Amino acid sequence: MEDMIAVLRQRYIDKIEHHLGKNMIIILTGQRRVGKSYILRLFKDKVSENEENNIIYINKEKHAFENIRTYQDLNAYIDEHRNLDKKNYILVDEIQDIESFEKSVRSYYDEPDVEIVITGSNSNMLSSDLSNKVGGRYKEIYVQSLSYEEFMTFHKLADSDETLSKYIQFGGLPGLIRYGLDEEDAREYQMDVFNTVLLKDVIMRSQIRNVPFLENLIRFLADNTGKIISANSIAKYMKSQGETITSAAIINYMKALCDSYMIHKVNRYDIHGKKLFESNDKFYFEDNGIRNLLAGGRREGDIEKVIENVIYNHLIRLGYEVTVGQLQAGEIDFVCNKSDGSRAYIQASYIIADESTREREFGNLHSIKDNYPKYVISMTPLVSKSDDDGVTHLSLRNFLLEGLN
Repeated sequence: MEDMIAVLRQRYIDKIEHHLGKNMIIILTGQRRVGKSYILRLFKDKVSENEENNIIYINKEKHAFENIRTYQDLNAYIDEHRNLDKKNYILVDEIQDIESFEKSVRSYYDEPDVEIVITGSNSNMLSSDLSNKVGGRYKEIYVQSLSYEEFMTFHKLADSDETLSKYIQFGGLPGLIRYGLDEEDAREYQMDVFNTVLLKDVIMRSQIRNVPFLENLIRFLADNTGKIISANSIAKYMKSQGETITSAAIINYMKALCDSYMIHKVNRYDIHGKKLFESNDKFYFEDNGIRNLLAGGRREGDIEKVIENVIYNHLIRLGYEVTVGQLQAGEIDFVCNKSDGSRAYIQASYIIADESTREREFGNLHSIKDNYPKYVISMTPLVSKSDDDGVTHLSLRNFLLEGLN
């Protein structure tokens, strides 16, 4: 089983190896507990096989390394364990927990005998902490929670309606393999992950003072996944609930949540005007299991939101840059672009059961007068892949296993 898991996460190892030898700091980023530490250990095990390599490995979540608190401590540890006669691999897990770590990284990364691979669970360390010190000399590799295919292998499940339902409900945190898919155990683990991310990567990192509001805010975002919202609309809602908070504070809190990778902000894009709007965005969760935990209840009442969240994450996994499409006549759930100039338009739906639903989902796509491919992705029974006047109707399962092919 361990070997199979290693194979499935091999694509991240391949990405790391692709950037070795280029005088670059390699950073695995993503929410805590999505598998960064495991990937770093896989890489450590691989380079350890070569006797000409010297491995300097630090995991800040382990008791053995708790004394490494500042960049001076990190420098001292590296210098003590460095071997000038070998290739030195400096591997640091959750490096943002080391004060001023970027000073240490900067002092080693251009040494000819050094490769640096680190992990971090806060995007702010890239945008400010690290980039100010080393400029563009780093490569970010974004690690996501499990894909549907990985989920099946991790839990030894065959592709089926029931398995897809479990993936939609429980999400893709790799650590669930230790608990199985028992509802109570899974929720307990997910709550532990949520509390850890909230405390370490949001509250402590951003020095959040109004913690009760932060918790209310993230539950609001869970309940409104995939809806266009703004700081002003949240402020009005909170006021109706008896809590007064400024739009500026809400923006800061949402940024802190996004920096932790727990949620992702998706901008709106004017399809005809070809420009990004500056306000009113959508928010999706890195893991739909945590989203479901926060929203509560069963999925019958919010299945469309969860499906949209699952589709968004898989589009990112496929390498797309995703925005929300805005038309005069309505909205396109996802406008998906790649650096090679390719584009796709996607509508997410649960079941296309009647003509009004079909017109809503397919009609907006038909109104886009360019030649880029257009898709509706749904769980409509018996639909695998079909064509509707130039719009492809894909089943969610097909999309999760085969992409947009």
